[in-house]
Amino acid sequence: MTNAGTPSTRTLHLYCRVEVTVTDPEALAEHGVAELRRADIDWAREEDDVESAADELRRDVARSLASVVDISALVEGVPGVEFRGGLCRAEPGPPRARHTEAEAEAEAEAEAEAEAER
Repeated sequence: MTNAGTPSTRTLHLYCRVEVTVTDPEALAEHGVAELRRADIDWAREEDDVESAADELRRDVARSLASVVDISALVEGVPGVEFRGGLCRAEPGPPRARHTEAEAEAEAEAEAEAEAER
């Protein structure tokens, strides 16, 4: 990293694994459906309509969870950090043993760069 006194802007990628327990899948799905209905979506431009999308959320608890998680909250209130975007998905079952090979390579490359900057 740079010295504390040197201002710079860097784009970083934050990798997290969060484990949750869904105790009420129906409540989760209905929360997702309510947010979907409130969203500013031009359904005429979408392949689905609001009812088909709502049915998908009701059938898939992982999709429901991913649709309502606010990943920008991870850095909310952290000084000097601005959320720029991201991706959130939920998967059922045990955690994966490792990322994909490409993700593992990118992680190793990022670690090497960070080590070189120290």
